[in-house]
Amino acid sequence: MQPGYPQQPPQQIDNNMTMSIVAIFLFWPLAIPAIINASKVNPLIQQGDYAGAQAAAAESKKWSKWALIVGVVWIAIIVVCCLFGGLASLVGGSTGTN
Repeated sequence: MQPGYPQQPPQQIDNNMTMSIVAIFLFWPLAIPAIINASKVNPLIQQGDYAGAQAAAAESKKWSKWALIVGVVWIAIIVVCCLFGGLASLVGGSTGTN
């Protein structure tokens, strides 16, 4: 630090940890890289590597979004299959043999 120049406060970069943790409940295989990248952001900021922190935050956001998308689609597919299975059993009317 040079005398006469005030030290600049570190940049605030969102590490997307909250979105990564929510994503782990929807589709954990893609949420794990999101959490790993989110955990890298704050140490990189403390080291002064703002470009690296931005890159880690962007990767975390990307993996979180994919986990959320895949998880929501997967849940929608399961709900639709369950609904159609239930409707098929009601319409088909199972006849029991005695």
